[in-house]
Order: sequence, then structure tokens, then C-alpha cells
Amino acid sequence: MPRFALWIEYDGGPFAGWQAQADQPSVQGALEAALARLDPGFAAGARVAAAGRTDAGVHATAQVAHADLVRDWDPFRLSEALNWHLKPAPVAVLAAARVGDDFHARFSATGRRYLFRLLSRRAPATHDRGRVWQVTHPLDLAAMQAGAAHLLGRHDFTTFRSTMCQAASPIKTLDRIEITAHPVPRGTEYRFHLAARSFLHNQVRSIVGTLERVGQGAWPPARVAEALAARDRAACGPVCPPSGLYLSGVDYPDDPFAGISVAGPSPGG
Repeated sequence: MPRFALWIEYDGGPFAGWQAQADQPSVQGALEAALARLDPGFAAGARVAAAGRTDAGVHATAQVAHADLVRDWDPFRLSEALNWHLKPAPVAVLAAARVGDDFHARFSATGRRYLFRLLSRRAPATHDRGRVWQVTHPLDLAAMQAGAAHLLGRHDFTTFRSTMCQAASPIKTLDRIEITAHPVPRGTEYRFHLAARSFLHNQVRSIVGTLERVGQGAWPPARVAEALAARDRAACGPVCPPSGLYLSGVDYPDDPFAGISVAGPSPGG
């Protein structure tokens, strides 16, 4: 059975997350329903595997999934047909690529990247409602950057993971955490860029929620290091809402979408 990698973008607002659920809409469910209309293998109950199981309300600009199909599709025709059958769900297949049987969207990945968008302004968000976390108070960029610096590298992130997290170990290596400020009308958007081989459940949202407390002046930057060292969920700041979080990249030893003619970088680019 030919295997295809799919580069997927979606608005997570209407979904209960990536993973298929019996009684709630999911991104996986929408994609599998579209595939079932195109390929008889999915009518028999085949599944789609993804690089990351995003939570309810979390978005993606570069989710990667793979599916085993019966028909050996032309990749461009497959992506076009899937997009037709995905309507009107806010899910798009940006590209499809034929891959080897040893490719696995989750287990072959060597890194994942997330973007979190935090809007600071008094006027309500309009075009970005549901796509950012908005606060009405000003934030100190330098203080948040100083706090974030304590989290780089290999640590026990027990403080910054959900009590429901099923990962075998809380020890992770955070390869990148960068915060940038971008002017918007009557306010500022802060963008948090994080990269690691893998993340714990709620790790990014816990980190951003904690750093927001630093930015508003409720915590000094050094308290982030103290929270990390505590290895105690109670030491964490508030977990921020999912609306500002995006899965923005997945890295592989060989990028399955390299060389495909699409505007902008591939998920691993």
C-alpha cells in the first residue's frame, strides 16, 4: 500500500483536538472522512497518524500526518481531492508527498516547533479573535526574555506539564525559546517561538502563561528558575488558553516535502 505524507493546516477552534473522538469533531476525524470518500482502504477503518496530537482549540500551520492508501495517487491530485472533500471544515492539505514505508509522521520526527501569539491591547481582537490570547495590560519584553532564558536546555519540566501528561519522563531539552514583539494597531503582539524534539502535555501553554506573569510584573524573571527547580506543578503560573498556540513545524532527517513547488518553507524548513 503506498504511503503518503500530508502537510496540513487547520484552525483548531471548532475541534476537540487532533485525535478522533466518538462524539466530538476532530481534525483527524475530518481528514479520515475525506480520505474514506477517495480511497476504499479508509472505508475499512484505516487511520491517519500525525506528528503531534494537538489539544482542543490549538491550531496548526505545519502539522504532518501520514496515511496508507490503496490507490497510488499523484500527490498533487491527492491534495486537491482532499481539499475538495474537507469543505467546509477549516482544514487544508497544503501538500502531499509519496514516502517510503519506513516513514512515520510521529516516530520519524526529530523536532517540533510551536508558535504562541499573545496580543497586548485594550481594544478587543477582531480579525484574530480565537487565534491569539489577548491581555489588556502592557508587557515587559526584556523581562519575559530574561525569564525564558532559564528554561533553555535539558531540564526536568515537571512544573510545566499537565498532571494528565502520559509521557514516561518529564525530562526534555528545550532547544529554542525566542520572544519577539510586533506592533499592531493600538497594541503589541508578542510571539513565542519554541523548539524541542518533543514536548510534554501543556508544556508550551504552561511556559507562556508563566512568562506572561513575568511580563506584567507579577513575577521577577528569577522566579521562573525557582519554579523550574521546584519540580512541582503548583509552582507553575497559570496555563494560558489554547487559542494562541500553533504547531508551526516538524523536522525530519529527510524533509518529505523538499522540492515541492509551494510558496513558503516546508514544515521542516
